Amino acid sequence: MRNYTLLFALLFACFIGNSQQQTIDLFNGENLDGWVNHGSEKWYVENGLLVCESGPKAEYGYLSTEKNYKNFELTLEFKQESDGNSGVFIRSTFEGTKVSGWQVEVAPPNKHTGGIYESYGRGWLIKPDAEKEKALKMGEWNTLKIVAKGPSITSWLNGVEMVHLSDEKIGQGEGAIALQIHDGGGIKVKWRNIKLKALK
Repeated sequence: MRNYTLLFALLFACFIGNSQQQTIDLFNGENLDGWVNHGSEKWYVENGLLVCESGPKAEYGYLSTEKNYKNFELTLEFKQESDGNSGVFIRSTFEGTKVSGWQVEVAPPNKHTGGIYESYGRGWLIKPDAEKEKALKMGEWNTLKIVAKGPSITSWLNGVEMVHLSDEKIGQGEGAIALQIHDGGGIKVKWRNIKLKALK
């Protein structure tokens, strides 16, 4: 019996260790190592936060991971200032500032934060129910969680499940995770605690 107890303890320790190894910080709080800037909009680190801000051209801008991620659980926090129109792209590729991929929306109130949009493609694939829009805390820190596994995408905002979608085209996608700044100018969003856990 004692041997079984010891074996169980070792297996449990290995399981915990492997789980912890799967979670990585995509943003180190010091610089933009591991990220690629697409466009002329501003991306910088200030007081341990990742900040995106409209530049003089007020165009679309993206900051993507150098590595590609297929199946994952991504959690991050964002705080919108000014307009706050942004987003988190998954399985995305870039040609300049033209992106192919899927955006989990980050937007002002009642503009479908947590919904899924396909840029340069089918447009809105799914929007959250109107009642769920209240989960957004404009001007405060919000927690966004995205789980992507095969064709299935689910988003949560501050613990509220916003949307769930199963889509064959998304399931075939390959590419990076990226943060977006919308065009039009006057936008500023802060980000922190960007963590990813790989899924099989």
